Amino acid sequence: MSYVRLNRRATLGLLAAMALAPVHAAGQPGVAAPVVKVPKPAPMDLCPVCGMVVSKYPNWVATVLWKNGQTHHFDGAKDMFKFLHNLAKYAPRQQAQDIVTIAVTEYYNLDKVDARKAWFVIGSDVLGPMGHEFVPLATEADARDFLKDHKGKKMLRFADITAPWPVQLDKGQFT
Repeated sequence: MSYVRLNRRATLGLLAAMALAPVHAAGQPGVAAPVVKVPKPAPMDLCPVCGMVVSKYPNWVATVLWKNGQTHHFDGAKDMFKFLHNLAKYAPRQQAQDIVTIAVTEYYNLDKVDARKAWFVIGSDVLGPMGHEFVPLATEADARDFLKDHKGKKMLRFADITAPWPVQLDKGQFT
């Protein structure tokens, strides 16, 4: 094995380059939320939160897939978050630890991506089937561009979206 000895300037340059390099761990800045496979909603599947026919809004579908193979489909991420924050009401026989996949439809390419790794923009001029929506984006860069291009108010990560957020969106509140 041969070693290369770097002078002080080269060492500092290498360290600086490493510090500025994009992070390659899933869910980190510079990395896209992974595409996931989930079943498509059936033609007459209803959103368990609002009762709308989910398949009418393919560009907004969100899905929760359980260990037992059951799926719940939603007409947007907002209703999915309402569901996730109140399983006792919407899925009383299910437990959060039994969730296998949470998927949202990415705004630009319409892929189903891992919601836990996605970015969400609120307060934009883009409305979903139920009005103001968490617009899912695969990367931080896409979220920043969308925020700017569509007059968004805020970018959020999955873990940032607590139970009050969907209710605030329904009221047109973005802070």
